[in-house]
Amino acid sequence: MSTIDWIVLGFTLFIIIVYGLYRSRTTKDLNGYFRSNQNMPWFLVLLSIMGTQASAITFLSAPGQAYTDGMRFVQYYFGLPLAMVVICIAFVPVFSKLNVYTAYEFLEKRFDVRTRTLTSILFLISRGLSTGISVYAPAIILSSLFGWNIYFTNVVMGGLLIIYTVSGGARAVAYTQQIQFLIIFVGMFLAGYLVVNMLPDSIGFVDALHVSGKLGKLNVITTGFKDGTFNWNDKYNIWSGAFGGFFLALSYFGTDQSQVGRYLTAKSLRESRMGLLMNGLVKVPMQFLILLIGALVFCFYCFFQAPIFFNQVELKKLENSEVYKDSLKTVQDSYLQIAQQKSLAVNLYTDARHNQNEAVQQEQIDTLRVLQTKGDALRLKVKHWIKSPEIQGDSNDTNYIFLRFVIDYLPKGIVGLLIAIIFLAAWGSIAAALNSLASSSIIDIHKRFSNTKRTPSQEYALSRWYTFGWGIFSIAVACFAYNLGNSLIEVVNILGSIFYGPMLGIFLCAFWMKRCSSKAVFGAALLAQITVILFFSLTDISFLWYNVIGCLVLMLAAWCFSFVWKRKFLKL
Repeated sequence: MSTIDWIVLGFTLFIIIVYGLYRSRTTKDLNGYFRSNQNMPWFLVLLSIMGTQASAITFLSAPGQAYTDGMRFVQYYFGLPLAMVVICIAFVPVFSKLNVYTAYEFLEKRFDVRTRTLTSILFLISRGLSTGISVYAPAIILSSLFGWNIYFTNVVMGGLLIIYTVSGGARAVAYTQQIQFLIIFVGMFLAGYLVVNMLPDSIGFVDALHVSGKLGKLNVITTGFKDGTFNWNDKYNIWSGAFGGFFLALSYFGTDQSQVGRYLTAKSLRESRMGLLMNGLVKVPMQFLILLIGALVFCFYCFFQAPIFFNQVELKKLENSEVYKDSLKTVQDSYLQIAQQKSLAVNLYTDARHNQNEAVQQEQIDTLRVLQTKGDALRLKVKHWIKSPEIQGDSNDTNYIFLRFVIDYLPKGIVGLLIAIIFLAAWGSIAAALNSLASSSIIDIHKRFSNTKRTPSQEYALSRWYTFGWGIFSIAVACFAYNLGNSLIEVVNILGSIFYGPMLGIFLCAFWMKRCSSKAVFGAALLAQITVILFFSLTDISFLWYNVIGCLVLMLAAWCFSFVWKRKFLKL
């Protein structure tokens, strides 16, 4: 990066840290640290909710996801608006009425301490691991840019974040996410504008959309059906998004303390609901636009030479390998020829489109599809070499596509700003996660099972130590997050989906199955969690269905267990 980029990056991050420390002033007790004294207006609740969702993974991995698989990932969010309505009706009033610090306190009141503890532990496991991956996401930027050791970069990223998160708690998280989101939206708008602006003079925004669409990158709606049969292994389609996405959003916003803790800071029930409902309206268009940037980057690389593999660190391993360097040179030459042919075909297609020559349009699109298939085959060959026993590298470069484009083509200053955006998005989501992990640890575990009496100031100090401890844990997880085999945005959602279904099922039993006993729900939770793990381990079914399976298995099992145990008790 240039000196200007370093100045922009450093200044932006410095401002956020200072602002977070400045806004960290609050009462030094649990209410101030975890709920910001419940004085947040709805728009800050909204920004905090969105900032917790929109991690660095969203801005780093989502454009690459669209580049490789098209925009169908947006269907993952189709169930979210309805989930927001259900949460506002069923979840928020209960949490508000009971004046809880965590969602899991309600479960002890409804069932027992065993059910509360199990659910909080499921949350701590899933969120702790996910936060570690979120730390890893921006660390790969520094590692890729400068070849730095990934363990060192994980420590740097996590350590800087811990500074204001430990100091400020929920209040610092909410206010820093406000300014973070402003910078993020400005930066992503600039990125989208510059992608289109750097296309050849004869190619406009509409032309770019046509090219991306014809090559399958604007596949916003897919049915999941092939030859009349529904493919349950298809990750993203309208059905998995509407149903699986609904259950996932319901569990994430209704049972995950990292989100529940955001709207517990609101100054009234109405403000909580407003923040959630606005999130339901804004999130889908926002994700659509982020994915659209990836589709535009794909079109950009139809005119300009794309790397055969976007992770330059792994590519250099092949270039320096005695086994593969000659083969790599041959493949790269072939890939360059394909790129030149694609550029010619795209220009011919756009000229034909401007002249309304449909025959030539179809001819060039057929040519482009053949060339795209050949190029993908060459990329697949390189990926196979990278993960071979001789190299043992990370063969998934989805997370590096947008980053590579930013570094190689964007103007000085903008590069620093966009990299700062990825850092800011990481800090916003990780800070909220650490705060929620600390709140559940001290409220649901420590205070519940410790007999030691502490003053409010002592509890406040202990909460900061828990935040620090989870920060260290997340850094440790990040150090083992290498070579995960999927894009980071998929990894985080898969991980959450393994646990979210049973967690949601427990809460739905608490709300709507009044005759279910605590013993029945606890047993059903264990069964449901085992069932989801088996589906994850033994099948290729889309992860979005894990949420449906876990929830429905738990509710059905809880009903059966309650019925059987009740009848057995009556006979005795």
